Amino acid sequence: MLGKEYEQYRANDDGEPPNSAGAPIYGQLQSFDVTNVLVVVVRYFGGTKLGVGGLINAYRTGAQLALENARIVKKTIDIPFSVQFEYPLLNKAMRLINDYKVTIIEQKMEMDCVFHLAIRRKESENVIEAFNEVYGINLLKED
Repeated sequence: MLGKEYEQYRANDDGEPPNSAGAPIYGQLQSFDVTNVLVVVVRYFGGTKLGVGGLINAYRTGAQLALENARIVKKTIDIPFSVQFEYPLLNKAMRLINDYKVTIIEQKMEMDCVFHLAIRRKESENVIEAFNEVYGINLLKED
């Protein structure tokens, strides 16, 4: 499972009956809501035939146990944007940055201040609107 938007994935049964290995493992990735991860489950034949239902359960459980014991790092999808304003508006800009928990990537404070910022995508519309509502704070186009 790859990508910020879960846009790329691959599941493979690798010789097992159709949809008995890859699909249950992929289902666990979806259940744990993880991306940028690879899960490989190796099954050794122990002389007992599991049948398709048993295989599905074995692969699903193997993936589940691996994910439960993994260290999962949570990251947000951030939208970058930049603002420009004159130095006297610094307090208003900083209040917005603090109130909305905006991340400052880079800042230049002179007579004209330029801040390169980032905010969680799901909050970006409200934050950008809040900056737009303050007279004298201008949003800059991102390159």
